[in-house]
Amino acid sequence: MRKGHGSKFGRKKEAAIKGLLSERNQAEAARVAGIDPSTLRRWLRLPEFQAEYLQVRREAMSQTNGRIQHNSSVLLSVALKLVAEALTPASVKAHLILGLLDRGNQSVEQEDILLRLAAVERTVEDSKNRR
Repeated sequence: MRKGHGSKFGRKKEAAIKGLLSERNQAEAARVAGIDPSTLRRWLRLPEFQAEYLQVRREAMSQTNGRIQHNSSVLLSVALKLVAEALTPASVKAHLILGLLDRGNQSVEQEDILLRLAAVERTVEDSKNRR
């Protein structure tokens, strides 16, 4: 954080991030945060603001993904019923099938990446410990 802004900058920054997540555009986010849109645009270029904004978005998506995972069997049942239903348009069926396959593939790829990353981190840590 820059000098001279103190805690007011923190509160305004939090309000701006909340606005970015809830409002339709940057101008409305700035309005609800009580700042000028040019201030918000400037803050969006600050690495510390970008990092905090990204972290808040990650946390929100993590909660959303948790709810989706918790209800995944119900969601899959609904999707499979829609695919089996004769009245479901072919385009909807195609999107559902492709979405489910894509999600499954992404999940496997992410797990693979996380396992590889953990192995690299262990190697780096072992290397540090040997010094």
